[in-house]
Amino acid sequence: MKPSFYPTRAHLLLCTGSSCRQRGAQELLAGLRVELESRFWAYYRAGGNLRLTASGCLGACSFGPTLAVYRPEGPEVQAWYYAATLPLALRVAEAARSGQPWPQERRFGA
Repeated sequence: MKPSFYPTRAHLLLCTGSSCRQRGAQELLAGLRVELESRFWAYYRAGGNLRLTASGCLGACSFGPTLAVYRPEGPEVQAWYYAATLPLALRVAEAARSGQPWPQERRFGA
């Protein structure tokens, strides 16, 4: 028997390294997971296609929680955010789902 495969529109990675944890990454991860599931955006829900992964250090320790997002196509395939909050993470998730441009707020390099 093969495992189930769920198509992915985008992958969100949230740093849960020690510095980001001290700045609320675990709470943000839990809240974002609940929101993605309740909106049916999580890849394993009917109609969902976003993956959320707790990541090790993403290298921006003084500015966490750090959120990175990748998608296979669109105007830009990746974006990285510092001091991520739940409202910002949800705007990033919506952009990932819809193929819209990434939000600029707290974006590295923007």
